[in-house]
Amino acid sequence: MKRRDFVGLTGLGVGALFLPGLSFGGTTVDAAELLQPLDAALNKRMADAALNAAKAAGATYADVRIGRYLNQSIFAREKQVQNIVNGESFGAGVRVIANGTWGFAATNQVTEAGLAKAAQTAVQIAKANAKVQKEPVKLAPQKGYGEVSWKTPIQTNSFSVPVKDKVDLLLAANAAALDNGANFVNSALFQVNEQKYFASTDGSYIDQDVHRIWPTFGVTAIDRASGKFRTREALSAPMGLGYEYLVPKAADKIAGPSGTGLIGYKNSYDIIEDAKLGAQQAKAKITATSVTPGKYDLVLDPNHLGLTIHESIGHATELDRVLGYEANYAGTSFATLDWKKQNKPYGSKIVNIVADKTQPGSLGAVGYDDEGVKTKEWDIIKNGMLVDYQKIRDQAHIVGQNESDGCCYSQSWQDVQFQRMANISLRPGQQKMSVDDMIKDVDKGIYIAGRGSFSIDQQRYNFQFGGTVFYAIEKGKIAGQIEDVAYQANTQEFWNSCSAICDQSDYRLFGSFFDGKGQPSQVSAVSHGSSTTRFNGVNVINTARKV
Repeated sequence: MKRRDFVGLTGLGVGALFLPGLSFGGTTVDAAELLQPLDAALNKRMADAALNAAKAAGATYADVRIGRYLNQSIFAREKQVQNIVNGESFGAGVRVIANGTWGFAATNQVTEAGLAKAAQTAVQIAKANAKVQKEPVKLAPQKGYGEVSWKTPIQTNSFSVPVKDKVDLLLAANAAALDNGANFVNSALFQVNEQKYFASTDGSYIDQDVHRIWPTFGVTAIDRASGKFRTREALSAPMGLGYEYLVPKAADKIAGPSGTGLIGYKNSYDIIEDAKLGAQQAKAKITATSVTPGKYDLVLDPNHLGLTIHESIGHATELDRVLGYEANYAGTSFATLDWKKQNKPYGSKIVNIVADKTQPGSLGAVGYDDEGVKTKEWDIIKNGMLVDYQKIRDQAHIVGQNESDGCCYSQSWQDVQFQRMANISLRPGQQKMSVDDMIKDVDKGIYIAGRGSFSIDQQRYNFQFGGTVFYAIEKGKIAGQIEDVAYQANTQEFWNSCSAICDQSDYRLFGSFFDGKGQPSQVSAVSHGSSTTRFNGVNVINTARKV
């Protein structure tokens, strides 16, 4: 079959062969169905049926989430299309408190009768759970908002763009990589639309339309004489934007350090440009000097630092993890309530970390969370000191507070909502500083861009991070690519070594489309913003050397 014929048939719902770990679930549908919105008036009638049934069965509180989760995923390799999938998942979940205990039930029978039955089942589950509940659930007060709506402020719905145009873009990126030294290249485009309707006995009826997009690729260069090969992943960030993210704008580009050719991207991304550079860098990696272990000053690009923020601060300040509720899934946290009382510095005085569910373009941006709380921004670390955690309605009283932070989320209608990470970001520096300004004061250092393998212990304390591309810094200047770099530290030691942060003009978002948590496990999407940041005297190891 010719490629253009293949693309023309994708509206029939071609296949469901996702790459490992990237499946969104649901059923395949015609591409045209991805543009059909839910009816808010109908949702309100069905939600009221669930709320009324819950109260009649003995619930003191109830909320209902009616969700339609849409996705389109496109995969290409070299000059071929591998797969295109249009997916849909539609149903409703009802959560209640009865006899002081949570109960939850979900259904794909999205009718008034179906939701009423789910509500009755949720109450029965809550009453059964109450027999072993030690303390009653305490919810922070929450006013009802009445009928409100929120939508991701996109310019172009990515689902409205012809599949052919998106396939052609991925194949053009692949061609750019092949023309610049790559032997293999694969690319993908993930698009998500969450149409969510929330209602509760507090009096809220919230209609939200959430969009996310993620273009990505991986290139491999091979030296056939030696048998060596190296890879380079895309330096894109998944974003809470529409298809406008894939229409490059010169104003959104930020030059990396002189001598690297790197480009940083803000609200638009040039996948062809990045694929071209990615192939060149992958080829250069093969002959790059292997790093000498030792202490280095690290200059970390936002596309790299976001992952370190995510693991060592984002997860470490989730209150349920702090309290030990997440011990069986990726551990707890060293930053306990008792640790916080000791007033130990989490980082240097220039480290200011903010949680923000309202940040435009971020993956976590919504108007209201999945228990009907209006989202906000709040401080996590201020001048190096831990000042707050991330918490939801049934956790606030534990730390003596009377309101949720609005960071409750469920990955789908059939999963119960719980505390998830907000966008956690490092505030930019207050003094004007470019990346070159930062580097000129580094005598012996390494510049790192992009994500790599990492490891962190069960208390979010001791860790090791790699990266995608590395450049040696010698006497204030970039001195060429190096390889086999990873740095080791503990969370306090690392953040206390933070010595300089570039200003707002360098600020960019990193993102994770599939952040895992919970049992049964769920994924969520979250962003982390920062400017390029310097850390002094960090221990660097050589990952290629045998111990």
